[in-house]
Amino acid sequence: MRNLIFGAVLLVFAACGKSEKADPKPPEEPNPPQETTMIKNGQSIKVMAYNIRHASPPAQPTVINVPGIAAVINREKPDFVALQEVDVNTRRSGTSLNQAQALASQTGMKVFFSKSVDYQGGEYGNAILSRYNIVRTIRYELPIVTGGTSTPEIRSLAVIEVAAEGGQKVYFGSTHLEVDHVATRNAQVDRIREIASNLDAPFILGGDFNAQPGSESINRLIAGNLFKSGCINNSCPFTFPASNANRTIDFIFLNQKAQTDFAVQTYTTVDEKNASDHLPVLSQLKYK
Repeated sequence: MRNLIFGAVLLVFAACGKSEKADPKPPEEPNPPQETTMIKNGQSIKVMAYNIRHASPPAQPTVINVPGIAAVINREKPDFVALQEVDVNTRRSGTSLNQAQALASQTGMKVFFSKSVDYQGGEYGNAILSRYNIVRTIRYELPIVTGGTSTPEIRSLAVIEVAAEGGQKVYFGSTHLEVDHVATRNAQVDRIREIASNLDAPFILGGDFNAQPGSESINRLIAGNLFKSGCINNSCPFTFPASNANRTIDFIFLNQKAQTDFAVQTYTTVDEKNASDHLPVLSQLKYK
């Protein structure tokens, strides 16, 4: 009898041991934590520009799929993301859904949202996700020019400041320019040039510029080499529409100081046709 009891006890302990080993591991964070206090000399960073179409997949216009956008970001692991067409507490996307905060949570990044317009009880505009600590945030409202057959939509420029090694700083921006009214888009370009001229540090700008290489608006932006894209002197990858891209309207630009302090290592689009109607632009930059 004692041997039977002892054997039963051993079987119980053995079963318990197997059960503990079979327990699944806790899920990993989307992007494992890393040292993100400042950009260090010799370090490469990834920058993304992404018009997310308020997280509504083109093939499912009544669906809001924030996790789908987050999955694209988590897969590419950028350090900075310039987002456009972001909904915050709108009836269209859900009055309790702050897409900027949701994307920050689902990517493990920090966030700054810049409202462009009030929309359906909430706000609509641009956002920036950053793997680095955000030192300062600035929102600029961009101008509109009245007249013509269309009424331009108010647009904004979101800018964050992050620290770089040696007591330096780097600015990163996100914007979305006027689509139909050329005079307004050009006025917005002029305002961005004015803002950039007053920033005493590298300024990396991503966004949907609603203008193609060689257009008046893009030529105006890069005049005098104030801004330069990693693709302008070569062929710029098509970014829109995502399903069958045939034109380039999304860019990542560097101001003159950024052109000096960063080397463009890669500049491409991400092959993601389903999450949004724009392809994300991704560039790897090395801090000299």
